[in-house]
Amino acid sequence: MGAPAFIAGDWGTSNLRLFLCDEDGVQLDTARGPGAAEVGGEFAAVFDSLTSGWQQQHGALPTVLCGMVGSSIGWTQTSYVGCPARPAQIAEACVELRGGRIQIVPGLSCRNRLGAPDVMRGEETQILGALHLEPRLREGRHLLCLPGTHTKWAMLENGAVTEFLTAPTGELFALICDHSVLVGDGREHARALSGGASFEEGLAQFTRIPHTQLLHRIFECRSRRLTGELATAAAADYLSGLLIASDVSGALELFAGIAPTVCLIGTRALTALYGTALTRANRETVHVDGSAASLAGLARIHQLLSLQASSHAG
Repeated sequence: MGAPAFIAGDWGTSNLRLFLCDEDGVQLDTARGPGAAEVGGEFAAVFDSLTSGWQQQHGALPTVLCGMVGSSIGWTQTSYVGCPARPAQIAEACVELRGGRIQIVPGLSCRNRLGAPDVMRGEETQILGALHLEPRLREGRHLLCLPGTHTKWAMLENGAVTEFLTAPTGELFALICDHSVLVGDGREHARALSGGASFEEGLAQFTRIPHTQLLHRIFECRSRRLTGELATAAAADYLSGLLIASDVSGALELFAGIAPTVCLIGTRALTALYGTALTRANRETVHVDGSAASLAGLARIHQLLSLQASSHAG
């Protein structure tokens, strides 16, 4: 563990995570703060408040930030890097603040397999981290899945992100739980997913007739409760099974033949649910912790920026 060398930060919509790191990207200290949607435009003040102790003790440290901090609601808006995109291209497109001491990581854009425009912010940094943590991803073709509010399915080819597809699976789950009578009665909802028997039953129900439209299945969350076949407390798990089965089935059909193994990047709970669905679809999985991937990706960008600075100086 070396001396503090830079600050890394993942500034999402709801949360900010900052890491004091040594030159190798080893985490020395952490700080947490409000997300981009909550700071009311006061990004500079929030950042300075949370890092003042580090800066006073160790000097003006270079900083790399990713996520919604570079969006239209962020500290400054960065352009999207078009796919195919390699790690060096992402680093080169970082936007400087405070004379280059702060670097904001850009997002990625592509035209997805459905012919529609698609974008990501923050996940590109996790992908860079996965390339570091799982060296096998650097060669050949690989399919990645980053489950979350807006799940991303991304294709890698020899270390470059060539395309991706977004499925708002988590957002749809939250909307149905919070704003419909399908899962609860409009007042109380079982939101703590267990991945247990009801989740497995939701997966199984979808896969029994896999080409059925999701709209023709999700009312079961209510009708099975009314007939007593499904407990209200288990309805969210059942809904999650239907949604994730639909997401996985559609993505595997669109990305057929790319790779037999899917690399899952995210929280342990979510990657476990997607892993169960992928196992049912006869796919092997590799799991990468999302937080570790974010930090490794930010460290990789810091390293690439340092190499670029040295090259320009030479």
